[in-house]
Amino acid sequence: MMRSIICVAGGLAVLMIAFAARSSDPPASTQRMPQLENSHVKVWKSTIAPNAPLPLHRHDHGRVIVALQGGTMKIEDQSGASETHVWEDGKAYWLPANPPNTMHRDVNVGDRPIEVMVVEVEDDK
Repeated sequence: MMRSIICVAGGLAVLMIAFAARSSDPPASTQRMPQLENSHVKVWKSTIAPNAPLPLHRHDHGRVIVALQGGTMKIEDQSGASETHVWEDGKAYWLPANPPNTMHRDVNVGDRPIEVMVVEVEDDK
């Protein structure tokens, strides 16, 4: 099952990279746009503008991040701890589920919008 999900995520990544390459007008604001949701996965596209963080939230499941337009993202835990990720255009990354009872926010610390496709695995079986 996990291999199937990874194959679907890979195919989705290729399609989204091709789509992003044709788009010439980058979105100007931070936003989350749902793409697909079923009992196996939840997929959305997020655009994070510089210095316009996403609100505090959490992920109960692991997820694949596909950088359509990469950059440097700081993930800040509600406790103040943070980690920084450098995502390259066209590359995929794995982020595990958040620890129980924690929340975080994503902050684009670069100077251009970051666009990612997120594929969250709803059933880890």
